[in-house]
Amino acid sequence: MHGTLDIVPNQMLSRAQELGEMLRRRRESLDPQRLGLGRAGRIRTPGLRREEVASRADIGITWYTKLEQGRPIRVSPRVLLSVAHALEFNEVETEHLFRLANLPVPPRLENPRVCEPLTEASQHILDHLCPYPALIQTKRYNIRGFNEAYRRLVGVDLDALPPEDRNCIYLSLVNPAWRASQADPDEMLANMAALFRASMAEHLDDPSWERQLERYMSASDQFRIVWDRYQLKGIENTVKRFRLADGTILPLQSNNWWASPSNDDRMIVYTPVDEAGAEKLSAMMKRRRAC
Repeated sequence: MHGTLDIVPNQMLSRAQELGEMLRRRRESLDPQRLGLGRAGRIRTPGLRREEVASRADIGITWYTKLEQGRPIRVSPRVLLSVAHALEFNEVETEHLFRLANLPVPPRLENPRVCEPLTEASQHILDHLCPYPALIQTKRYNIRGFNEAYRRLVGVDLDALPPEDRNCIYLSLVNPAWRASQADPDEMLANMAALFRASMAEHLDDPSWERQLERYMSASDQFRIVWDRYQLKGIENTVKRFRLADGTILPLQSNNWWASPSNDDRMIVYTPVDEAGAEKLSAMMKRRRAC
């Protein structure tokens, strides 16, 4: 298994050197005894030898040496992933390695979860935002967490749904109660589809994104029509209109938050736009058990 050795443009040289430096530093930090690499005599250099890394990655020593020296060579994703495993890079380090090599991050490193349980701290934050409806969702619109105010706002018992069905786009296509809670359901679906398309551009050929798109397509012809418009947009803090159980319309300001720049999950908090809206939220919470 070898990488292709095509020459790449000169502007990639500094990135290739940074990649090589990252490999060298990790190689020198690894303990050969911990990895079961016995050696005879006195060890003159720290960490692993280049040939040991090449052997662990099942690649040629000449090719690996060029890679570590920052030579302008092109590497295949499969080979680079083998090098990352050989040097025991974690997922964050491996992702950075791929970006230095100007390669798409392997799908296995993209977050594959459908609805991984939320941390206790995150749920605690959501709960304490009541009476403001709040949720945490992924770029694919999977709902990872929510508070009681949000559950009441959308009129759907999200806890009773299978994890794979807790998805804002999917629910807008198949769940009548969800659609009824949206004052402008068609507009909201079009906005979500445009956001999904824009985000998907960063995950081309990712099977998890392809499967999600196919599920939307299969769920409703309406989504196919919206998707074929080829609209794209970015995330904005906008006013969205919801329909409460008594039929009244409640406009709420959406506020988007991220835990960190590299975290695809975002928390959305809906706040009233005026005092009348605040009173409607309070009344909504009083009609049933409080948070």
